[in-house]
Amino acid sequence: MPFRAPVTDFQFIFDHVVDFARVLDTERFAEADRDVTEAILTEAGRMCEEVMYPVQRNGDLHPAVLENGVVRTSPGYGDAYAKVAEGGWISTSASPEFGGMGLPHSITTAVNEMMAASCLSLQLNPLMTQGQIEALEHHASDEMKALYLPKLISGEWAGTMNLTEPAAGSDVGALSSKAVPNGDGSYAVSGQKIYISWGDNDFTQNVCHLVLARLPGGVAGTKGISLFMVPKLIPDADGAPGVANSLRVVSLEHKMGLHGSPTAVMEFDGAQGWLVGNAHDGMKCMFTMMNNARLGVGGQGIGAAEGAYQHALAYAMDRKQGRSPIEGGTGSIMDHADVRRMLTSMRADIFAARAIEMACAVAIDMGTATGEADWKARAAFLTPISKAFGTEVGIDVAEQGLQVHGGMGFIEETGAAQYCRDVRVTAIYEGTNGIQAMDLVARKLMDGGDAAYALLDEIEDLAESVRESMADLAEPLWQASETLREASEWMVAQSNLNDRFAGSVPFLNGFARVLGGYFHLKAAIAEGGAGPRSKLARFYITRLLPEHAGLLAHATQGSDDLYALSPQELGAA
Repeated sequence: MPFRAPVTDFQFIFDHVVDFARVLDTERFAEADRDVTEAILTEAGRMCEEVMYPVQRNGDLHPAVLENGVVRTSPGYGDAYAKVAEGGWISTSASPEFGGMGLPHSITTAVNEMMAASCLSLQLNPLMTQGQIEALEHHASDEMKALYLPKLISGEWAGTMNLTEPAAGSDVGALSSKAVPNGDGSYAVSGQKIYISWGDNDFTQNVCHLVLARLPGGVAGTKGISLFMVPKLIPDADGAPGVANSLRVVSLEHKMGLHGSPTAVMEFDGAQGWLVGNAHDGMKCMFTMMNNARLGVGGQGIGAAEGAYQHALAYAMDRKQGRSPIEGGTGSIMDHADVRRMLTSMRADIFAARAIEMACAVAIDMGTATGEADWKARAAFLTPISKAFGTEVGIDVAEQGLQVHGGMGFIEETGAAQYCRDVRVTAIYEGTNGIQAMDLVARKLMDGGDAAYALLDEIEDLAESVRESMADLAEPLWQASETLREASEWMVAQSNLNDRFAGSVPFLNGFARVLGGYFHLKAAIAEGGAGPRSKLARFYITRLLPEHAGLLAHATQGSDDLYALSPQELGAA
């Protein structure tokens, strides 16, 4: 079946849901007007349909392999990557000073999501490079920027991030990698890193690793960690890839999915590296990369959901099964109520997650363009919601897509199972969704709930404005927002963080449910309450929004009952 990039949906969200015009009205992004935005989205969509989607199955059927120390990528990946790089799709938001387009992050987020929908395994490569570009733009020396950024932006070189170690996963501060000064301004970096996405490839001239390691005298924990640029091939005097560095791919992980993306165990054995930023500021530098990467991973989840939805919809429209229960039916399984329930739920959740994602991206752009603290606070608050909810929607939609296929979904030849396997890791990497939720109820509520309440005020103001003309949509949303406000106040009032943590995941999901209703209402208002988006809004607000009540009830129970059963009792038969 063909893939259709959701360009129209993005443009609608930009125009009517997240007020992207505010970004274009800033001096920073004034050149990216609506015509430019539409042209870029259209061309990116065409690239996804014609270049990336045709290699989607190749990655699953013919995984990347390690042969005699060399990573061999899936058939067609090299050619597809070359076209992605030539089109400038790696560097849409990178600085024009080094060859980037300098476009709003909102546009990059939309393009990345479409790329993830068409081929998630391959899209992960430029996503890693984009994060490295951003970290270098903010923290690298002028000399390092001049050497690395043009090559990364052009796609000639690729970038990775190296955090995790066998004994240091989410607890990054427990890492054991070391960096020792060489006496010439460089450092000898040694240690082993695991789960390194696109740790190597056979289609770029160089692979540039950002590696977290501890300098001599670095204190224990995250405060003693520094960040280093460690290239696979050390650039020569002319900046061209030179001699091989002292690093290697030990092995590639045997994964549940994303088979086309080589996930490497990397060994650095006194490899030559250069400090990025100041000594012991490694986590600060890496978080510049990771925060937007978390939004990008949320987009990966939504992209996978889009691909799975289109796959399931095409199958449902074609599959004949049973007698049609409705007059004038098509005779396909689309006529059956439960199949309609699944497909409509899939589409409604994709829209909700995508709107949250784009609202977060707009807040990032506004914070960048204006420097205003309120925008930066909104971006920070929405980032864990975007990441966690976007990936949960991806997992749920992929699972429902398989269910729409019935028995054929369990058969690998249909390709439905690939979406389930590929998307599952998005809830794990770049900070598990549980960690995102803990961040939301702890660090992101340190302002006393101001960022949360500002969003709730907007939701209730919008609902009030159409309470008479769209009562069936506005009233349930207003009531849900009030319930969410009470849950937020409860969270803020808890001095014991473990009580917050105990309900953090349902709180995040409840917040996302209400935000989804808000953005669906905006879509319905844009249509005047009549049209396909209004019908989808009614479905969401009537059937999915009510889930917030159970989630928020769960969120505000504290932690005592979680510890009522001892470990032994939990393990009792």
